[in-house]
Amino acid sequence: MTDAQTGNRRPTDIILHQQSRILEIAFDDGKRFSLPCEFLRVLSPSAEVRGHGVGQEVLQTGKREVNIVAVEPVGNYAVKLVFSDGHDSGLYSWDYLYTLGVDHDALWQDYLERLDKAGASRDA
Repeated sequence: MTDAQTGNRRPTDIILHQQSRILEIAFDDGKRFSLPCEFLRVLSPSAEVRGHGVGQEVLQTGKREVNIVAVEPVGNYAVKLVFSDGHDSGLYSWDYLYTLGVDHDALWQDYLERLDKAGASRDA
């Protein structure tokens, strides 16, 4: 995470587009991101995905068609995303969502490379 991403940004708008499977989020600095549900699912901040330490990450596969079925506020600092595959344990802080938006292309490319290396697929 770069210094530009740690400024305690706050969202001004969050819109879930279920048909296109996109979560659109605007921040108070004017930045707006369109984050695919699959991207948010495979990069969930949950222990189920991240593990409990370095090297314990679990590669998420078969999530191409996943959708978000609910966006639930958590205090003034995060949202809980409930996914169509039942996953609902990650809390997405504003800073984490901002980082996902800023670094989307690099994070997505890294995910695709890890899938390829594992011989895995985005399809179920």
